[in-house]
Formats: sequence, C-alpha cells, structure tokens
Amino acid sequence: MLAKRIIPCLDIKNGRTVKGVNFVNLIDAGNPIELARQYALAGADELVFLDISATLENRSTTLDMVLHVAEQVNIPFTVGGGISSIADVDALLKCGADKISINSSAIQRPELINELSNKFGSQCIIVAIDAKQIEGEWIVYLAGGTIPTKRKLFDWAKEVEQRGAGEILFTSMNNDGTKNGFANDALAVLSDSLNIPIIASGGAGTIQHFVETFALGKADAALAASVFHFGEIPISELKNELRNNNIEVRL
Repeated sequence: MLAKRIIPCLDIKNGRTVKGVNFVNLIDAGNPIELARQYALAGADELVFLDISATLENRSTTLDMVLHVAEQVNIPFTVGGGISSIADVDALLKCGADKISINSSAIQRPELINELSNKFGSQCIIVAIDAKQIEGEWIVYLAGGTIPTKRKLFDWAKEVEQRGAGEILFTSMNNDGTKNGFANDALAVLSDSLNIPIIASGGAGTIQHFVETFALGKADAALAASVFHFGEIPISELKNELRNNNIEVRL
C-alpha cells in the first residue's frame, strides 16, 4: 500500500506566504523559503507553492523563489501560478521544481495538458481544480477561484486524466479556510472514478479531518496551509495519529 502524503501548501503573494478563508481576506503567514525549510525538517512529504496572483496579474511564477527553495529543501516540491507554456515549465524544472501545477491555463487551453505531459512526463504534471458546490453541482472556477466556468468537476477531472495529468489537486472552495473538514464525498467520487492520485485541499482544521479524508475521501495526499503555518497541528503528531488509525504514512 502506498503511503499517504502530507503536503503543506504555501500560497505566495508579493513574495510572502498568505492565507485566507474561501479564497479571500488574506493575511501574512511568513517567509516562504524559511517555512519550506522548517517543513522539510518537520517531516512533510512534499510542498506546494502557489503564486496565487500570477494568473490575475498575467505574469509567470518568480523563478528566484524556486531557486532558493531548491537550495533549502530536500523533499519534492510543486510550483504553480501563471504557468501557460512549455517554456514556463522548462524554466521551473531547471530551477529545481520537481512538479508543476496548472489550473486556469489548462481550462482555457486543455491541449496544454497533453503538450506538457508529452514533453516532460505525466509524473511531474499536476492539474489543480478549484470547484464550488452550488445547488448540489460542483462548478469549476479559474483565476484563483474568481471566475466561474461552465465546466463540472467530475467531467473535467476525467478529461484531465485522459489528457495525461499525473495527479489532480482538488480544492473545495466551500471548505477552504473554514477548518470544518475536507469535501470527502466529492473526493471519494474522484478517487473511485479516476486512476491517478488525488490530493485533497480545503478545510483541514483538526487531525481527525486528515484521518477522515484518507479513510472516507480515499485521498492519496492531504494538503493544508494555516494549520501548519500557525503551528496548530505539528506534522509529527499528525503522522503518529494517522499511523494509530491504520493509515500508512512515512515517519
């Protein structure tokens, strides 16, 4: 059985780590490079850096930060935000990123998933999907959760897999920052219908929420931000409790 992964997520804006609720009301959470170093030492399995304003500001992710992170950490890390071409991905991987995450650019031009997967291999291509449940239907959003699309979560996830994505990072906008738990029903549907790993995002507030997203949501990895940034859940304590609940993790 593959070990479940714990992934701190660092949302980056203006070179700082930020955190909000339901994608708004952002507050400063610290220096991303220093946080990354601390998480690597604390036992995180991977890290995700999302330059959350890159798409809105029509620019690419800062390569400087990626270089510095690669110097500081010895665990895999993913970078996302404003990535829209083979050249963008090539530059990020050369700076030390292990994987890249695309979101808005994939929705706007789905062929990009095929192109990146063919060029770099599916193992380093993550497609992030931000979705909100509205009257029982999961609607996909783009541009950092600011623009609704006509796409439905489960249909888009299936297309993403068929086009060559190696993983899906699903963020429930309803749950994001609420600390009320992950969207486990939607996660279970994704996990049952797809053959690629699903990363759960949005809603972590307690250790029990992580237990539930692995047991009920069938997630392959769980991503969280504020509970780690502000020291509410130590990663070592979280992993020990997951082990106590018969969930395989790397200690």
